[in-house]
Amino acid sequence: MGKVIIGGAGLAGLACALQTTAAGIETVVLESAGHAGGRARSFYDTTLGTTIDNGNHLLLSGNWAALSFLADVGASDRLTGPARTTFPFCDVASGERWTVMPSQGLFPWWIFQPHARVAGTGVLDYISLVKLLLTQRGRAMRDAIRTDGALYERFWDPFIVAVLNTPTPDAAAELVTPVLRETFAKGASACRPLISREGLSHSFADPACAALGERGALIEFNQRISSVETTGDSVSQLKTAAGEWPLGAGDAAVMSMPAQVAGTLLPSITVPNAFSAIVNLHFRVDEPVTLLDDNHFMGLVNSTGQWLFRRGDIVSATISAADALAKLPADQIIERVWRDVATALELSSTKPAACQVIKERRATFLQTPAQVARRPGTKTAIGNLFLAGDWTDTGVPATIEGAIRSGYKAADAVIEHMG
Repeated sequence: MGKVIIGGAGLAGLACALQTTAAGIETVVLESAGHAGGRARSFYDTTLGTTIDNGNHLLLSGNWAALSFLADVGASDRLTGPARTTFPFCDVASGERWTVMPSQGLFPWWIFQPHARVAGTGVLDYISLVKLLLTQRGRAMRDAIRTDGALYERFWDPFIVAVLNTPTPDAAAELVTPVLRETFAKGASACRPLISREGLSHSFADPACAALGERGALIEFNQRISSVETTGDSVSQLKTAAGEWPLGAGDAAVMSMPAQVAGTLLPSITVPNAFSAIVNLHFRVDEPVTLLDDNHFMGLVNSTGQWLFRRGDIVSATISAADALAKLPADQIIERVWRDVATALELSSTKPAACQVIKERRATFLQTPAQVARRPGTKTAIGNLFLAGDWTDTGVPATIEGAIRSGYKAADAVIEHMG
């Protein structure tokens, strides 16, 4: 059996490598950075004096690919979440608080219970949930549901902006549909919220690299692919600044780097070309912070940010679709977001003990219908060249779950190619 060279050690590349090594394929991973994980990584921050994630990620128990990835590398216990499925929210403007509590089973009993549904909503408001369970290919959310009212403002908007990192009215409805089908539509057991217990690297990248090492895979860091050379209809060689990586007959290559990098290396491939920023703020808080059911997160309404996360004395705020905010200086962002954080958590401090602002200007591609149409498939016109990444056509949003699914799809294509 031949070998596969995977360009990129983000979660897509790692997921692909886990599957190819499991199939007995010689696997090499070339990563341009000095670490694995891509945009889902952790690092030690000297300002806060602790390890933080580059960005916050909320997973759901229905994310089968992410949970399969963790089980494969022996890290299933590295996620944590509440004992019961609850989604606490706070309206920062009014101070009102409520908790969404999906019921068990396929029938949504919770929408008939005022204490379990979104505050200020009635049963008929949830007809939009049924509409979104139907395929909405090519439609924006503004054409699929009402973009006003309590349910929209207090649930759909913060949820969809966070999942698609795109302003809700512009977001592609076809990417919301599979999320709902696989999570909320299946009841509480499929939508229990989960976050990394100690950090994204601890949960995903570190155990994956360890597992790949045990399986004999080679991971080379600081190896940025500078060109992809072809002979006939096959890739014959990958070049990096440090050397050349030839591919023989029967070998394969997987490009799992960001869309803009893959598009530059492979100009014949159509890729998304519009992107959206995410801004994350990590605050060290000296006051005690307690959330409902020890939930570790809270949704925010009428706030600059959409979600709060807590890990120890670090409280993190995530602002998706944050292109305008990312242009502001850090001190202005801190002042604006801290007001909302202090209100939501009922803190007395006028400023945080310490804060770190992280701007990911190209966190994901802009997930509008037009950009979704630009997502390429796994296979390319080059017979032994395949694509992976959350920007490829997985049918789901550009999230951790989407990245891992793309890696699995690429691995399947490599295995099929090698017969």
